[in-house]
Amino acid sequence: MPHLTSARAGTASTGVRTGFGVPGFAHPLLAPAEWGGLTRPGTPLHWVVLNVADGPGSRPDPHCLEAAGRLRNAGVRVLGHLDTAHGARTHGELAAEARRYRDWYKADGFLLDRCPTDRTALPALARTTDMLRAADDGTHLVLGHGTHPHPDYLDHGDQLVTFSGHWSDYRWSQVAEWTAEHPPERFCHFVHGLPHGHLEEALRVARWQGAATIYFTDRTDRGGRTDPWETMPGYWDDIVSRLGTGVSE
Repeated sequence: MPHLTSARAGTASTGVRTGFGVPGFAHPLLAPAEWGGLTRPGTPLHWVVLNVADGPGSRPDPHCLEAAGRLRNAGVRVLGHLDTAHGARTHGELAAEARRYRDWYKADGFLLDRCPTDRTALPALARTTDMLRAADDGTHLVLGHGTHPHPDYLDHGDQLVTFSGHWSDYRWSQVAEWTAEHPPERFCHFVHGLPHGHLEEALRVARWQGAATIYFTDRTDRGGRTDPWETMPGYWDDIVSRLGTGVSE
């Protein structure tokens, strides 16, 4: 199969623990079960994105404050959602949103969504990541490209989202050769439209392509009309059990 490339063959025995990076559920009032389920003991969470209102919103939201607090008390990293709009957002806009996330929700880092991928956009993106780290050198930065970017982006993020899309594309996807030079904990894969019956196959793809942070769901984007990440997959308990016990390793 195309995803079983020799470049990542060694990662099958590295012992790296696969876990979840949650791209962002709907507001806690709309998805209370989802937010409540994240603090279930044994759930292997790497981080959870808090997207209040396409960003931090205009004022602190008490329901989001409570949800973020529960996660932090459980030892889970909470990331703010910053939409770079493929590089179209200004540095000032992103800086202001980051400050609100930190001041109101004590964000531990950020998912820079719709992150550009080409080399020419890197200086502007680097200015933003430098600003975020200057405010807190312990901040965790996930660059949400959704595909393989120029490899120099890895110098500016703790993790890169190198796949975000439908299962029909993921199952035949190929990993960029340069990723083999870096450990799996540097890469994330988000997959929607994944049937329960193909869950184990998808976990193998992630393992062989070297992505230790994943989010898989059977929800779909309905042709771009909905956000597939807003609710939990129907097989959440199963995938938590598989990852929590190391079955997928």
